[in-house]
Amino acid sequence: MPSGSRRSPAARAGERSPRGPASAPGRIRIIGGQWKRTPLDVPAVPGLRPTPDRVRETLFNWLGRSLDGWRCLDLFAGTGALGLEAASRGARRVVMVERDRAACRSIADVMDRLSAGGLVELIEGDAQRALETLRRRGEPPFDIIFLDPPFSEDWIERLWPDLEAATSRAGLVYVEAGRAMGHPPAGWRLERSGCAGQVHYHLLRRMEPNEELRHGESRLSGNL
Repeated sequence: MPSGSRRSPAARAGERSPRGPASAPGRIRIIGGQWKRTPLDVPAVPGLRPTPDRVRETLFNWLGRSLDGWRCLDLFAGTGALGLEAASRGARRVVMVERDRAACRSIADVMDRLSAGGLVELIEGDAQRALETLRRRGEPPFDIIFLDPPFSEDWIERLWPDLEAATSRAGLVYVEAGRAMGHPPAGWRLERSGCAGQVHYHLLRRMEPNEELRHGESRLSGNL
């Protein structure tokens, strides 16, 4: 996917670090669903780089265009493009997490214009703490988590145990990274992947228990 706002390499979870050109388009748009063509401002946050339109279009084609009834979490929301796109396409609940205050204000303005407060929740703060907060309050598992963290930091490795706990039994995790993913974490399979410029994007699906057993047996037999 923060998600999709990137800041310093020493930042804590949810903060952004530079990962590409400092310049960013002043405005992007939701590309599908009930809020199609709604403009989203790209605030002047150092390092902010929203998910490109064609990558978002590819991702939501993979997901089947309609997300009716889905529960979605966007952990590094940035402009809010991924989370709001999901809400536009029928998701019944979207939680977005973003640490940068200017980015949060921009997302909140769009939510107000769309009267999306009953559908979308915006949490300003640290991604890891937000996951802990969601767990403590008994938030049901999510069908998909969008993960577009700073490329220069090991957020995926650090957050993965909490991500697993937050996803549904056959849940999905969408990951953007600065390089292609190798082997997915144990218990997950790589469904789709692609590359646009320096952005590598991946869609992972949690394996069912019997599928994980077969996969493990297959890998074992391949090593004999």
